[in-house]
Amino acid sequence: MSKKAIKTENAPKAIGPYSQAVRSGRHLYCSGQIGIDPATSDLVPGGIEAETRQVLLNLAAVLAEAGVTTDAVVKTTIYLIDIGDFGRVNEIYGAFFSEPFPARATVAVKELPRGARVEIDAVAMV
Repeated sequence: MSKKAIKTENAPKAIGPYSQAVRSGRHLYCSGQIGIDPATSDLVPGGIEAETRQVLLNLAAVLAEAGVTTDAVVKTTIYLIDIGDFGRVNEIYGAFFSEPFPARATVAVKELPRGARVEIDAVAMV
C-alpha cells in the first residue's frame, strides 16, 4: 500500500521531520496541530479558547487539502497541559464537529511544542 504526504500553506508548516498528514489507502492520518497562525507562524494570543479555535482551523485546512471535511474524521486525540481546560476545549470542539462525533481520547501532558496549551491530532476516512 502506498502513502502520500499532504501539505498545505493554509496550516502551519511542520516544525520537524514529519508531514502535516499522510494518506494511506482510504485513511488520512493528520499530525497534531497547535494554535499556530499559519500567516505569522506565531501562537495565537487569547488563551485556551483562541488556541483551540486555531487548532481546529488548522486541522480543517489539512483535511481540505486532502479533499475531505470534518465529517470524515473518525478519531481524534486532544492533548492538554491543564486538564482544567477540558470544559472550555470541549465546548469549542463540540461546535466544530457534528454527529456522529469522532471517537476521542483526551490526555493531560506536561508540555507541548512552542508553549501551546492544546494539541489535537486526527484520523479521517477519504
